[in-house]
Amino acid sequence: MGPRSLYFVPTLEDPNRVPPERFALQFEDGDQFMPLGSRHGLVFVIHLTWSRVLVWDPVTADQHLIALPPGLMGHLNRIMVHGAVLRAAGEAQHFQVVLMVADDDYDMQDRQMLACVYSSKTGVWGDIISAPLPPKVPIGSWPLMVSPSKEAVLVDNSLHWMLFGSLVGILEFDLLKQSIAVIPTPVGVVSSHGRHELTVVRAKGGGLGFLIVIDFCAQSWRRKTDCHGVASWELERTIELDKLLPLNPEMRAHLYIVGFAEENNVVFMWTSVIGLFLIHLESLQFKKIPHPSMLARYLPFESVFIAETCVGGGHDGAVAGGQDRGELLLNTSIC
Repeated sequence: MGPRSLYFVPTLEDPNRVPPERFALQFEDGDQFMPLGSRHGLVFVIHLTWSRVLVWDPVTADQHLIALPPGLMGHLNRIMVHGAVLRAAGEAQHFQVVLMVADDDYDMQDRQMLACVYSSKTGVWGDIISAPLPPKVPIGSWPLMVSPSKEAVLVDNSLHWMLFGSLVGILEFDLLKQSIAVIPTPVGVVSSHGRHELTVVRAKGGGLGFLIVIDFCAQSWRRKTDCHGVASWELERTIELDKLLPLNPEMRAHLYIVGFAEENNVVFMWTSVIGLFLIHLESLQFKKIPHPSMLARYLPFESVFIAETCVGGGHDGAVAGGQDRGELLLNTSIC
């Protein structure tokens, strides 16, 4: 086998369609790498062979290789490491990388969540941030893990990941407070029995949201806080996907959530019948993505671009004059 690469699947139509070969990241055969997400025009990859973090700007082709923090090196081969990349507000040149692990090794005294933040401005990792796992997390045959198939979602000043295993919940890292917390999912919604798909989303109008799909019925939940500071979940919307999608009753198959584009509020899904498609959560607009009908993991890459050259997007998707909002899908199925 020759070198492998991460490549993009364009989602826009001509003339805004970006050729798939425009952006590609090459790896040598035998390299082990794990794409973990993209944000603000950057792609974040953990290169397991080199024990490095790779931050890649597909537009400028800039690559930044960063050694993993010593405090997390011992976890690399033992448990799943997840993370995220983002640019600080108003910073076009500098970025931050957040690494996150749930260290659930069946030892009640050592079960904890760990995080570490890298700043390209200082060129160093910060101190390891830790928090004990919630006391109600059981010790079972399935360890608690940050979901490897769902990337982080940035809501306000916090990053959010899905947790699964001995507990289904939402892991929150507050970038300002540098603190870790676990947010429970809506009570009674996530069952340990039956097949379902779930992901963190941005709620309509802002704030933390949660989307669960069971048998082609999607529920969109919103996290709200009352006047006493008590947070709870509120059902925002129920979406009957079987009426929205071009499916006959005999064509129904399990539906997978394979990605979420936070700036455009778009969820990417896949079924063996339709293939890859997207749904805008506010307008409920459906769009089929022309791509081979294969189940894979896709990382939405959101940016803005003009006719001949691409320009990295801003924090909240603001578009400068004469530019169109665009997005690509990073196909990670080759990893």
